[in-house]
Amino acid sequence: MLMVLGMPSVHESLVEAALLLAAIFALTAVVLAIARRFRGRAAQDNLDRHQLMSNFRDLYDRGGLSDEEFRTIKAKLASDLKAELNDNSGAG
Repeated sequence: MLMVLGMPSVHESLVEAALLLAAIFALTAVVLAIARRFRGRAAQDNLDRHQLMSNFRDLYDRGGLSDEEFRTIKAKLASDLKAELNDNSGAG
C-alpha cells in the first residue's frame, strides 16, 4: 500500500501490532515456564532427599553400605535438610 504523508498504512500498523502481541505472548510463556521449573525444584529436592534416604537404607539393609558409610550419608542428608529449614524459617 502507499504511505500517505509518511504515515504507515493501516495494514502495516496491524502487522506491527500483531508481531508485538506475538512477541509479548512468547516472552510471557518463557517466563512462566522458567518460574514453574524453579518453583517445582524445592518440592522435588525434598522428595529427592526422602527417596535418597530410602534408597541408601535399602542398600544398607542389603549389605551394600557399611555402618559408617550409612551414618555419614544419613548425617549429611539430615544436615542439608536442617540448613534448608533454617533458611526457609528466616526468609518467611
